Amino acid sequence: MTSSAFGPLRLLKKAVCMLGLFYLPVNAMAWGILGHRIVGEIASLYLSPQAKKEIAAILGNETIAMSSNWADFIKSDTSFRYLDPWHYINLKPGLTRQQVKDYLRNDTGVDAYTRVNFLVKELKRKDLDRGKQLFYLRLLIHITGDLSQPMHTARPEDRGGNDIEVLWFNTPSNLHRVWDSQLIDYQQLSYTEYVKAINYPSKAQLNTWKQQPVSEWIIDSYQITEKLYAEIKQPAQKLGYEYNFHHVNTLNEQLLKGGVRLAGLLNRIFI
Repeated sequence: MTSSAFGPLRLLKKAVCMLGLFYLPVNAMAWGILGHRIVGEIASLYLSPQAKKEIAAILGNETIAMSSNWADFIKSDTSFRYLDPWHYINLKPGLTRQQVKDYLRNDTGVDAYTRVNFLVKELKRKDLDRGKQLFYLRLLIHITGDLSQPMHTARPEDRGGNDIEVLWFNTPSNLHRVWDSQLIDYQQLSYTEYVKAINYPSKAQLNTWKQQPVSEWIIDSYQITEKLYAEIKQPAQKLGYEYNFHHVNTLNEQLLKGGVRLAGLLNRIFI
């Protein structure tokens, strides 16, 4: 066989590899590509001039919205698998607000809460080299988005709702995936259209969300998660129009909170 005969085969292999690169993260990411970009785009609208300048120096031509999914894309590289626990925090059911606070106060594990605190501390360092700045900033942008997705503060026994089987408009799915992407995709908006549709926080909301500590983000998401679990009454429950109607406002507020909180956090880092 001539070398030219291998051309189509090489192209096919390359295409399969590229499909694998994009397929793997989509099945494992919080908010999905669209949700993370919504959070990132909203954050970019509430940055201080100083934060905007320093972030641009780190990201270059990459916007916050476009960098927001990088931490999921790298899951296709097994050398980054150690980052998997950074995307969520497992919490037992039935905890009170104070019990969640107490847990976080003593948390020494590897989870989204401790890793956000680590990334913030590192990014405040003036001697951090540019490569680590880029790596850590991309991770922080993403994980902040993760924490506004309620099912990333969910229960370990069902892997954050991944083992809670449901039917989304008669298609087999799970509770985690519905909140990651299917509810957002159902709105049929691009991420820029979505931002224009929901970006109407009050002054009081802006002031509160920008200043909230990370522990409050987790408590907020956890309390929503508890309600979501309570609503699922049977295996493979059918979710569709009614579920969207009752939850779209919560979905939109969590996306908006995620963006404003991220901006507040970045403003406190880059001062």
